[in-house]
Amino acid sequence: MAKDKFEKIDEEVPPRTQNQQPGVEAEMDPAPIYDDENYKGSGKLKGKNALITGGDSGIGRAVAVAFAKEGANVAIAYLDEAEDIDADKTVKLIEKYGGKAKKVRIDISEEEHCEQLIDEVVAEFGSLNILVNNAGKQFPQNDIAAISSDQLRETFDTNFFGLFYLTKAALQCMTDGDSIVNTSSVTAYNGSPGLLDYSATKGAITSFTRSLALNLAEKGIRVNAVAPGPIWTPLIPATFDAKKVEQHGADTPVKRRGQPAENAPAYVFLASMDSSYMTGQTIHIDGGDFVGS
Repeated sequence: MAKDKFEKIDEEVPPRTQNQQPGVEAEMDPAPIYDDENYKGSGKLKGKNALITGGDSGIGRAVAVAFAKEGANVAIAYLDEAEDIDADKTVKLIEKYGGKAKKVRIDISEEEHCEQLIDEVVAEFGSLNILVNNAGKQFPQNDIAAISSDQLRETFDTNFFGLFYLTKAALQCMTDGDSIVNTSSVTAYNGSPGLLDYSATKGAITSFTRSLALNLAEKGIRVNAVAPGPIWTPLIPATFDAKKVEQHGADTPVKRRGQPAENAPAYVFLASMDSSYMTGQTIHIDGGDFVGS
């Protein structure tokens, strides 16, 4: 069977690492696939306004591109990075496909920042219909004794508390037919011996997704999640050493890591009315890494 483009890009795995999270996509080689040329939009999100955290790169960028192809206006929130190189490129991609774009450099770990972010997006677009909680950090430690209280707080502040604060603020202006999509992880289901605090945040996100879905069902606001496996994003070279970067994804059933563009259609599905009878659910995009209930 002929290899597809997602497999071909992974034939030569670079042992290149970065020294700061969440990483810079512009420095990755080979570059991740964030725009699948075979993905054609059909107006599924026409007239919708979306906010994506961690939207400047990785899965967030791929989702922003797919949303724009589907007719949405897209705001991206991102943590401080050198010269905004990733964010500026994502803005250009959104505009290339006809969407109105907005970028906001902000730290969502503070509740007042989340309130400010929602205010800015609504002021720019007039409303908010789709919230994608995607921002995250991870700091591997092989021994729980090595996880300091500062690391634990930083991981939860960004991955879970920021998501909670932003959702709380966003719901003040969301209504019937709107959608929230959270980024969980395969580590919430399989666990991870070297990512104890990170996997715990993703477990919290999964439980929060289920509970909030029940809480908001009568209001007609759906809440779902995507649980990616090993995906080639800036977080990988910014987290692991050269050996782990080289082996990233090789232990999945499909024997390779995934690309951001392979996740984007799931976010479109959950954000659109194609998934109108789904809430509290998680879609697993992980190369078969998790098979279970």
